[in-house]
Amino acid sequence: MDSAEATLRALGLELPDPPKALASYVPVQQVGELLYTSGVIPSWNGEVQFRGVVGGDVSLKDGGRAAEICALNIMALIRQHAGSLDQVEQFIQLSGFVRSATGFEEQPKVLNGASDLIFKVFGERGRHTRQALGTSELPLGVPVEISAIIRLKG
Repeated sequence: MDSAEATLRALGLELPDPPKALASYVPVQQVGELLYTSGVIPSWNGEVQFRGVVGGDVSLKDGGRAAEICALNIMALIRQHAGSLDQVEQFIQLSGFVRSATGFEEQPKVLNGASDLIFKVFGERGRHTRQALGTSELPLGVPVEISAIIRLKG
């Protein structure tokens, strides 16, 4: 099994500081072998990187980049909680919300930013089920919010 930590380094990617809760919840919760993350937004070390509406003032490409940053934040939460990305047995599911302009129907393409990056880092362990939902508003005006369910090694 390939090392996700080594792959991350080989791709030249760094992880941000793990995101902190913005309200009354915990960022990550483990139940048995399953790790659940709260929704993360496209912030880097606490600073929001994208604001706006996909299909309006945020392009599909930038929406995908925002989703990538969300994936990096999810990885940061995993590393903080489990000690290493190599503790991931399997990504189970991503649930993503895309702040969408009226008539915008390409939410799955936006979420591909996160899904594709997770697959690059974790290989087959990164394959997951997914929901990609459109919404009119998200916290702090961000265009994307994603949560994950991950199975850790026993």
